[in-house]
Amino acid sequence: MKRLLLLVLALSASAVAAPNIVVFLADDLGWGDLGCQGHPIIQSPNLDAFAKQGVRLTQCYSASAVCSPSRSAILTGRTPYRNGVFTWIPEGRDIHLRASEVALPKLLKTVGYTTCHVGKWHLNSHFNQPAQPQPNDHGYDWWLATQNNAAPSHEHPANFVRNGQPIGKVEDYSAPFVVKEAITWLREHRDKSKPFLLSVWTHEPHYPIKSAPEFKAKYPQLTDDVQREHHANVTQLDHAFGQLMRALDEMKLADDTIVIFTADNGPEGDGIKSPGRGSTGGLRGRKRAVYEGGIRVPGLVRWPGKTKAGTTSDVPVIGSDIFVTAATAAGAPLPKDRVLDGGNLLAALEGKPVERARPLYWRCAIATEPLKTAMRIGDWKILADEALTKFELYNVQADPQEKNEVSAGEPAKFAEMKTALVKLNTEIEAEGPPWWRDYNHGGKRKPAN
Repeated sequence: MKRLLLLVLALSASAVAAPNIVVFLADDLGWGDLGCQGHPIIQSPNLDAFAKQGVRLTQCYSASAVCSPSRSAILTGRTPYRNGVFTWIPEGRDIHLRASEVALPKLLKTVGYTTCHVGKWHLNSHFNQPAQPQPNDHGYDWWLATQNNAAPSHEHPANFVRNGQPIGKVEDYSAPFVVKEAITWLREHRDKSKPFLLSVWTHEPHYPIKSAPEFKAKYPQLTDDVQREHHANVTQLDHAFGQLMRALDEMKLADDTIVIFTADNGPEGDGIKSPGRGSTGGLRGRKRAVYEGGIRVPGLVRWPGKTKAGTTSDVPVIGSDIFVTAATAAGAPLPKDRVLDGGNLLAALEGKPVERARPLYWRCAIATEPLKTAMRIGDWKILADEALTKFELYNVQADPQEKNEVSAGEPAKFAEMKTALVKLNTEIEAEGPPWWRDYNHGGKRKPAN
C-alpha cells in the first residue's frame, strides 16, 4: 500500500510539473508563407510536420504591423502603446523596453525557471550599453543577440553579442547559427534541475536576405533570383526549426515542452517586384498595414497533453497572449498592478473563445495606409486613422480579405465599435509613456512647435 501511495504521489507531481517553454519567432514571415498555410512553392517540411503534431491557429495575429512593438507585447502581455515600444527601434534613440515592465523571463525566474534568448532582440536602441536594459536585465540568464538585423546579411553575420561580449564574424547563416546556440545552451549551459524558457527569434526572412546554396538549390524552377532567395530563406528558417525540434527529441524534452511558433508581422515589400516576396495568403495589406495581411501571421502550437495533433482553431489570438499563456502554464502569478491585454491561449487550442479583459487592438505609427489603428471584437474589426476621424468596418470572419466595407449597412454595429475603439484608445494613450507624442516613427524627435 505504501509503495502504491508513493507511486500515485510521484505521478501526481509529474502531472503538474512546470513545462518547458519555447517561443520561436520568425521575422517578416507572411501568413501564407508555409506549405501548411497553403503556399504552392515554398518548402517548409519541418514546420508542416510540426503543424500536424499540434494546433494550427488560422486567426493568429501579431500585436503590431512592425517588429519591435510585436516583440514587446510577447514579453509583457501588453499592447505596445502601453509598454512604450510603439514603433521599430533604430540605434541611438530613447525608445526601449523599460525596466519597469514585467518581462516574461524575469517573471518565470520567480517560479524557478532558467532562461535563454537567441537571435534578434530589437527592444532597445543602445544595444549592449548600460544606458538601456539589455536581455539579461529583463531576465535572460544566457543571451546571444543582435540589436536589429543580422549584418551585413544572414550570411556570415558579424554583429552578434553573447552575454555582453561581441563575437565577431560568424561562419554560418543566421537561423542555423542561433539554433545551434540554443541547442548548445540546452545541452551544456542551462541548469537542468529547472524548467526553461527559450526564446528563438530568427532574422529570417527579413531583408537583407541571404540563403545558403543548399536551400536555393531546392528551387531550380524559379528564374527570379529575388524570389528564389526569399523562398530559400524560409526553407533555411524551416531547417533551423527542424534542428531544434530534433534536439528536443534527442534530449527527451519534447514531451515536457510547449512550443509556440509565430511571426512578428506580415511580409515586406509588394510581393511582386520589390524585395520581399512573402505571401499574405490573399489577405489585404502587408507589413506596416493594420489590414489583415500586415498583422495576421502563422501560429502553430504543440503542447503535449493539451493539444490534439493535426487540428486547427479559428479562434482569434494575438502575440500578447503568449505572455499570459506561458505565465499561467508555469504557475507564475500574473502582475496585478498593470493592465494585461493578453489572454490564455489554452482556450483557443481547444477551439473555445479566449477570455480577455480588452479587445484585440493594433496601432502602427508607420502604417503605409492612412488607417493606422484597428480593433477587433468577435467577428468585427474597425480601422481608423490616427486621429480617429476616418473609419472602416469589416466582418473579418465572413470577409477575411476585407473587400466589403460595411459601416453604412451596419450603422448600429459601426456606432458600437467606434465608441469602443475611442474608449480603448484613450485608455491606452493615458497609460503609456509619451514617446509617441514626442517622436516620429523610428524614434526621431518631432520638431518643437
